[in-house]
Amino acid sequence: MQNSLAGKLLVATPELGDDLFTRSVVFLLQHDEETAEGVVLNKPLDASVDDVLPGWQEGASEPRRIFQGGPVQLDSAIGLAGLPGDVEPPPGLKRLFGAVALVDLDAPQEIVWPQVSALRIFAGYAGWSAEQLADEQARGGWYVVDAEVGDVFDQDPATLWRRVLRRQAGPIGWASTYPVDPALN
Repeated sequence: MQNSLAGKLLVATPELGDDLFTRSVVFLLQHDEETAEGVVLNKPLDASVDDVLPGWQEGASEPRRIFQGGPVQLDSAIGLAGLPGDVEPPPGLKRLFGAVALVDLDAPQEIVWPQVSALRIFAGYAGWSAEQLADEQARGGWYVVDAEVGDVFDQDPATLWRRVLRRQAGPIGWASTYPVDPALN
């Protein structure tokens, strides 16, 4: 796909009022002519990593919680890791974009941990047909911005939406000051 958004962030505009996607930051893992899939980076759940994947807690990045990756297949887990350098990934890791790698959660942790600088586990994922995502963008539901590795493993997910917007130029950056409830403004 010539204009693939894979590796970019979808940042919910202030007008997007869907509960899960309100002020969400989604890291797109795949985008082609048929589908778009990613994980929500800023929705930690009230469950530790060990609650879902025993043994992975020790290597997880703060805040060491499972994150709700999206509304699709909540009974499955996706692991993303920071993989520094441009060396060939070891077994159990597949480089996706720059320093971000997909983790095989069936791989032994002792093989994965020494190789990674960060680890985040997501329950489920966000998914759209390519046409559905394009339609949501056209209606003004999402900003598309460049991702930084730190976004994927951010330790303060409650402020990620505002900080990602703040680093953008022009009107998109101004959206970072949009109040949670404009009626109280």
